[in-house]
Amino acid sequence: MIAATNGALVLFALAGAITVVRLWRGPSLADRMVALDTLLFIGAGALGTYVVRTGETAFVPVIVVIAIVAFVGTLVVARTIENDVS
Repeated sequence: MIAATNGALVLFALAGAITVVRLWRGPSLADRMVALDTLLFIGAGALGTYVVRTGETAFVPVIVVIAIVAFVGTLVVARTIENDVS
């Protein structure tokens, strides 16, 4: 179990690094928002992996809050982009 969670955390770190590059270089606001949304979900997944590894369930509400913030943030930016286009 430890090796599997270590591997998962390494993959989350790699995915986060690639996503930060997209966040930094993204040519448009939509690209940056998708990268930020992805980064939040990578963080939630990594935190979920930590919960599975340690059995400490105190972080489960934090994962839910991260998911809600990511969703609402995406809605706000999508609405802003939609209003700018029309």
